[in-house]
Amino acid sequence: MFTPSSHDVRRFFCEAYRKQQAGEILGPMEAIAADWIANHPEYAGDLGDAEAAIARDYAVETGKTNPFLHLSMHLSISEQISIDQPPGIRDAFNSLEAKLGQHEAQHRIMECLGEMIWTSQRNNTPPDAAAYLECVKKGIR
Repeated sequence: MFTPSSHDVRRFFCEAYRKQQAGEILGPMEAIAADWIANHPEYAGDLGDAEAAIARDYAVETGKTNPFLHLSMHLSISEQISIDQPPGIRDAFNSLEAKLGQHEAQHRIMECLGEMIWTSQRNNTPPDAAAYLECVKKGIR
């Protein structure tokens, strides 16, 4: 299983941003990341310098959104939708997207993903895919 460090994740997004800005060829995952980066121009300053990004602290107490966490969640949700895992996430996303548009639909799903991860970590239990999907479906109603 691939478990990148936070530094690896930050380098990945910074490199995708650099390549996007330079008009270079992007790998498949970089292309998806670059699309989400383009949807978040407010993160350009964070993505422009990989070494500074690695050194930066995005503690909750600072009140600043961690752009790498946010973009990683977009990437994770995009992957989940593409492979329909957990089963039903693609249909749920399509329903949300029809109502809200792609970006807002992903942000609604992101709230559920964050809740599932937080609950799993707090309770020291595996992530609950059924609860996650139910949370997403509540957003459709």
